[in-house]
Amino acid sequence: MTTALPAPPASTAHDTAKDPSGQAARPRGTRRRGPGATPWLYLLPALTVLGGLLVYPIYQLGLISFLEYTQAQVSGGQPTTFQGLGNYRTLFADPQFWQVLLATVLFAAACVVSTLAVGCALAVLLTRIRALPRLALMLAALGAWATPAVTGSTVWVFLFDPDYGPVNRVLGLGDFSWTYGRYSAFALVLFEVVWCSFPFVMVTVYAGIRAVPAEVLEAAALDGASQWRIWRSVTAPMLRPSLVVVTIQSIIWDFKVFTQIYVMTGGGGIAGQNLVLNVYAYQKAFASSEYSLGSAIGVVVLLILLAVTLVYLRLLRRQGEEW
Repeated sequence: MTTALPAPPASTAHDTAKDPSGQAARPRGTRRRGPGATPWLYLLPALTVLGGLLVYPIYQLGLISFLEYTQAQVSGGQPTTFQGLGNYRTLFADPQFWQVLLATVLFAAACVVSTLAVGCALAVLLTRIRALPRLALMLAALGAWATPAVTGSTVWVFLFDPDYGPVNRVLGLGDFSWTYGRYSAFALVLFEVVWCSFPFVMVTVYAGIRAVPAEVLEAAALDGASQWRIWRSVTAPMLRPSLVVVTIQSIIWDFKVFTQIYVMTGGGGIAGQNLVLNVYAYQKAFASSEYSLGSAIGVVVLLILLAVTLVYLRLLRRQGEEW
């Protein structure tokens, strides 16, 4: 006689479910708990350092921009008074501010386009040359990237010096002064900015090209596409995430250029013809002792870069959702 086996118990809403791998999962009907405060505890030391290095100086910058703060207030000869938006009204009513802002935007745009062009071209070149020349080019580029801005600017001024520089002798320009004219001085600074910025673009784009499947490129070549068509229609779209990152970061870096302009043009060029916003703020704050106006310019630069950063973060988030 056979013994009947007991029937399995009926499942309830709180029974433990199993995932496809067979491992026990969370009980049904319960909510998944979030990570809680644990990530913030790990981030607390870094947030503390960033708060001390960034938040407080930004607060002081914004506070001074709303005050009357000149050398008289610094020395204690006059009391500090609240101006509200007076400094910003004075700044926006100054035609020189808008000229400097336009020059900064155009100069930054030229630097970004030139840096991307040189970096992408050299990244493609790295994929076409042998290992030893590739290594030499990488080391030379990283050396330019690691050079301090003051050192690099001083070297470039010497190279283009009208009396002792080798560039004028090679090009047969005689005693032509690159820093005398407005556009030639901006061009000289642009060369130095591109020289110290293209390695980041080159390395990033080269890594992206190496990640492109070789089968896709071979299929495009078999279809009769030229190298330019392969780059434009196949490689560039697949490199879009990397290109977005290097473009936004180049905009941020080139918009706030200070050292190269200050060193190579002697503080902004003849009669301020080569001023950009950061050098303009420095002149207002320290050369003219108008610290409140200099702070107002700093706040404007901060807001512009914050807007660019928000666009950058939004693009990164969108790319993360696509991935």
